[in-house]
Amino acid sequence: MKVWIVNPFDNLPAEGSRPMRYFLMASAFSRAGHDVTYWTADFSHTAKSERRIPDDRPAECGARIAFRLVHEPPYFSNVSLRRLLAHRRWAKNWRSAAAKAAPPDLIVVSTPPLAIGREAGRYAAKTGAKVIVDMMDDWPGTFRRVAPGFALWPLARLARRNILSAAAVTVVADRYADLARSYGFKGETRRFYHGIELPPTVEPSPSKTTRLVYIGSLGRTYDLRTVVEALALLPGATLDVAGDGEQAEELRSVSDRVRFHGHLADGELRKLLSNCDIGIVPMSRESCVGVPYKLADYSAAGLAVASSLGGESGRLLARYDAGVAYRAGDPQSLAASIKSIGPRLATLRANSRRMAETEFDAAAIYSDYVAFAMSLFSANHQPQAADHRDEP
Repeated sequence: MKVWIVNPFDNLPAEGSRPMRYFLMASAFSRAGHDVTYWTADFSHTAKSERRIPDDRPAECGARIAFRLVHEPPYFSNVSLRRLLAHRRWAKNWRSAAAKAAPPDLIVVSTPPLAIGREAGRYAAKTGAKVIVDMMDDWPGTFRRVAPGFALWPLARLARRNILSAAAVTVVADRYADLARSYGFKGETRRFYHGIELPPTVEPSPSKTTRLVYIGSLGRTYDLRTVVEALALLPGATLDVAGDGEQAEELRSVSDRVRFHGHLADGELRKLLSNCDIGIVPMSRESCVGVPYKLADYSAAGLAVASSLGGESGRLLARYDAGVAYRAGDPQSLAASIKSIGPRLATLRANSRRMAETEFDAAAIYSDYVAFAMSLFSANHQPQAADHRDEP
């Protein structure tokens, strides 16, 4: 079977990053014997620079997967009109490139972005391919804190049309399945958490300090100011930050107990995490995130977690006793939560690793994903009919 994976912004192993959702998914389809084409952008969402896939990439970086880079204009803020326009242009460029390729049997397309979902749906309607919409985030919900509701109506309409055109919807958190159903989707939905390749367990080195870590974007959607302010209330703590973004320069001037590492390659990131104690998930009160990548990273490394996310992430941490919650935007609450971890650090670390082995194991998650996708081609499967009558 021919499978297309369509996502513009996941990092790829060939770029030095750890394998992420769509590469791991593509690899699982390939291992199952399917021909896989991975469509992505020639602009790196993480580094905000041009990207390319080296011709001499090692086999473990996807030698059996065909990569197609499609041009996308640059953007420099993750929550911006320029980003939306860049994704729209990328989707149109993808449409032109896809029209020249032999059609697949299955397209797995991520949302966000939204414009590519429309193009994938239209392409599938012409060729007979099935489409799975894979929901990673609530778009346009995540933009509500920076734009009035009426301005987001066209995006909400587009999101709804993308969902209703799908043969199935997969999600990274249960709340997104609820969102799909709120759009009127009556087909199959299935939740697959972000999977991660589990590293060997490492016995933490003893330390007299509490070693906090944050990995990921330093964009404005992450409340890192609260983390730095909490650090001032924790004399025996340090903070390591792996990532880059809009807040980097501002945060560098705030505390001499914050170490900035920039973007780290997979091996360097794992080494950093193995030398830390507590991973921070510092989301704002308005966050629409369900279960983020970084929760899986921290858990796989056996770190206790301090998180401001309620909902599904909060329930996971509570179920496994793998971390603590704090009030978003409240440095005193974060500092108190970190202090409460101290006497139970070893227990929470062991529980966190157990959570990763149960909930975030990539080998199990993406094998199940392939099986679910193939079930859509069974003789008795009746997908919801697509309707493009009022597409924008």
